[in-house]
Formats: sequence, structure tokens, C-alpha cells
Amino acid sequence: MANSEELHTGPHTSVELGKLVEGTALPFDVFIKDNNIFIPLFSKGTMYNSSANRILREKGITTIYVKDVDGPVLEQYVAQQSGQRPPVPDPETFKRYIAEKDSHFVVDRSFLIMSTKVTFSLYSLNNFSLGMLVEADEKTPAIIDSRVLTAPGDIVIKPTDVPLYNAYINALLATGAVMAKDREKVKRAAIKENSKMVLKDLLENPRSGEKIKESITLVNKMVDSILENRDAAHDMLTLRTYDYYTYTHSVNVAVLSVGLGVGVGLPREELEKLGIGAMLHDVGKQAISPDIINKPGRLTDDEFRIIKTHVTEGEKILRENHDIPDAAFFAVSQHHERLSGKGYPHNRSGQDIHPFGRITSIVDCYDALTTERSYQQARTPFFALSILTREGGDYDVDYLKVFIKMLGEIKQ
Repeated sequence: MANSEELHTGPHTSVELGKLVEGTALPFDVFIKDNNIFIPLFSKGTMYNSSANRILREKGITTIYVKDVDGPVLEQYVAQQSGQRPPVPDPETFKRYIAEKDSHFVVDRSFLIMSTKVTFSLYSLNNFSLGMLVEADEKTPAIIDSRVLTAPGDIVIKPTDVPLYNAYINALLATGAVMAKDREKVKRAAIKENSKMVLKDLLENPRSGEKIKESITLVNKMVDSILENRDAAHDMLTLRTYDYYTYTHSVNVAVLSVGLGVGVGLPREELEKLGIGAMLHDVGKQAISPDIINKPGRLTDDEFRIIKTHVTEGEKILRENHDIPDAAFFAVSQHHERLSGKGYPHNRSGQDIHPFGRITSIVDCYDALTTERSYQQARTPFFALSILTREGGDYDVDYLKVFIKMLGEIKQ
């Protein structure tokens, strides 16, 4: 906070405190008003965090002030923070949107390289509607142009075209479309895309022994890549999508969990088990109604009770498969447990929570907070970490320190 002895008079604009967004750097000086005197509160460039917000509200401060000269900057800041999402549509339209989202596969637009040919149609999922971007098939391929690369929202394909998308990625690696210096990076990103494909299929058919085996194979590739090069974690993360997809979240949790496991010194064999459990941790969500999973706004108590069953449902389904190592189930069954005992489903606490549970609980919460939702803007990494570090002993402090250091290294 700024020096409270430095007082200012002159023209100022009042702003509701709620306009300041936690986890953002303030592009203007902020003041409070006392007896018609403006007292500096935050200097330009200050990171506004949850602690500052809580302190101000506890003091009863609901209005802050910005110099009139900073009015245009204020308007731009508010627009950037609040204008990212359209209003949630009526229930029927939203339900149709969810059905369209679930019936398509989101692709990584970084693989869509200018002037390359695709043999599958591309669609834009934006503002709660699905629109055709490129119409193509094996007989009539299409060329990727700037319209595709700058399309808003998520770029998605039909699930039946996933094999063609996979072939397209492999062709990029086999030809000169990818520069030699970028080839290893693209190979790692391809592991992520293949993992997403397998996870989407598995979530629709969680008892598929074939998809479980494919998941295990991909986790091993993931582990080897991260052990070989810590930067691989960044290449295998899905960093930006318009909406939340359980399969991209599952892959992110696996990547970050393995990365954190490497950071805390787990041996190769344990990293594999951790990665398998992290990759499969949300399989039980297939038993939950999409209306609850995707509900905009606050869940009722009954809906939250149903959501919590995904942990036990997932473990029950996966226990039927004997290819999954026993230790992997700690990540599945404990990713919502908290060291304080406030988690679920068994209210475990302290030493009763396995290291895999401690790791995946941190990563699962972090990725959920920093992922875009159709009805909610993603939190910044700073904001997400501020929540994790102040949650009253819920998370392992030593693991958190390593996690924060790791995030700084992979430069999300």
C-alpha cells in the first residue's frame, strides 16, 4: 500500500471496489476518501490479491477512487476484466450448447498451420453456438487460412474425424511443415493431443480395457518426456480454451502431477503410478448428469452431494481393471481430500493422505481455477496460488513450494 501521509486533492472518479479483479496488476493509482481528502492506497502496478480485498471489505471500504486523468485506463481495465464472457443464455439454449460441446472434440489450434491441408471439417464453438469454419473431407481437403487461425472461441471437430486429425498431426511431423528446431516440442504436444483423444473416448466408455491400456502407454511417454526435459510439461499442457473439458483437465492434471512428482524426487516407477492415477482421477464424472457438471452458478446442496460421488464412482469403475497399479488409486480416491480434514469423500486428514493424494489435490484445484468456463473467466495463476496458500492448512506446504517453483520454471 502507498504512503498514507501523502494526501491528494483534485478531481477523482469513484469506483466500486468489486471492479478490481483479484490477481490483476492495477494500471492506475488507487485512493480512498477520508473527510474529502484522497489518501493513496495502491500505487500503479500493484498486484491486487485476495488478502487486500479481504482487508478492505473488513474495514467497510466498498468504494475506491481513481484520478480523472486515468479514466480511459480505468474503462479499458474494466472492459478487459468483465467483457470476456457473454451472458449465459436461457436454459434450453445453454443445454443445446453443452450437448454440442460434448459431441465434439476440441483441437489445439497451434497444430493448424497456415497453408496446410486438412481432410476434416473445422467448427468454431463460440458465444454458446457452433459454426462451420472449414468444410472438408478426404476427397475434398481444405487449406488452413488466417480466418481459421483467428477464429474466436474453441476450434472443434466431430469425434468421427479424430483419426483424420491424428493422421494430420503425424503428417506434420513427417514433413517439412514443422521446422527441425520445433520438432521435439511438437512431438510432446502430440502426446498431449493423443492423451486428450484417448481420455474423451474413455470418459464415454470408462470400462474400456483398451483405452485404459492406451492411457497407461501415454502416461509412460509423458513421464519419460518430463524426465528428459522439464520444459516438456509446458508443451503438454492445454493452456487456453474457451470452455472447460474434463478430458483436457485430466491431461493437465496428469502432466502437472508428474512434474510435481519429479520436483519432489519421486522415482520413475512411482511417477508412472502417480501419472496413471492423475490421468484417470475424474473418470467417475461420467456417472454425473451433464446438467450438474456444466451448471452455471452455484450448486444446490443436493447437487454438490451428487458431484462428490464422482470420486467413489470412479474408483469403483477403475477397480474392475487389473492393469491399473494399486498405488494409482490414491490419486483417484484422495484428490479431493484436504490435510485439514475438510475434504471428501472420507474426510481424511494429515498423514492419512498419501503423497499422491497431496499432489493431485494441489494440481486438481489449481487447474480447475485457471481453466476457462463458458460462464466464468479463468483465474490467473497468481490468484489460484493465493487461494491454495491461504486455505487454512488444506494443502501440503512443502509440495506447494515445489509446485510454485515448478510453475515459474515452465512459464505458463
